[in-house]
Amino acid sequence: MSWVSRPTKPFGKVLLSFLFLGLFAGSILAQEQPKKFLLLKRGSNQKSQVRFYPGEDITYKSKKIGYFVTDKIVNLDTEYLYLTENILSPSDILEIDIRRKDPRNRTLTNLTNLSLGAGTMAIALEGINSLYQQRKLQFSPGLIKTSAILLGTGFGLLPVRYKTFTLSEKNRIQLVILEIE
Repeated sequence: MSWVSRPTKPFGKVLLSFLFLGLFAGSILAQEQPKKFLLLKRGSNQKSQVRFYPGEDITYKSKKIGYFVTDKIVNLDTEYLYLTENILSPSDILEIDIRRKDPRNRTLTNLTNLSLGAGTMAIALEGINSLYQQRKLQFSPGLIKTSAILLGTGFGLLPVRYKTFTLSEKNRIQLVILEIE
């Protein structure tokens, strides 16, 4: 049995070919497409702005439909929002559901979880500690008050969320197309 050896390309030529291909592909990919998004603007504060990009789901209520509909943004231009099931003008939109999109809701959710978790953990650890040391379930009055305050704060924060963005004088909807030259 004989092994036939085939001539191979030197490693340097292969590496040089990949580098050249990478530079060529990089210059093609560097030509960015224009950024398009639906901007929900509440006042001038940038923290209260919410953006929806093509490919994202949006839940909205329009003048034509009196209930909330969830649809995917396909494209947008300066006047219309193209969805998979509908074409909308920003003036046709009455409300947009922003529960999952608004970054302030993440902060409120984290505060809620922190308060509920701390209150529950304090009660649980005090109970386990008392069972281990004294062989009976016993809680100190200060810990009960602290846990009750933490749990009450957590449950009080549960309903506090930014739910919908309603079109008004202060709240505006804009279709934004940024072209990079």
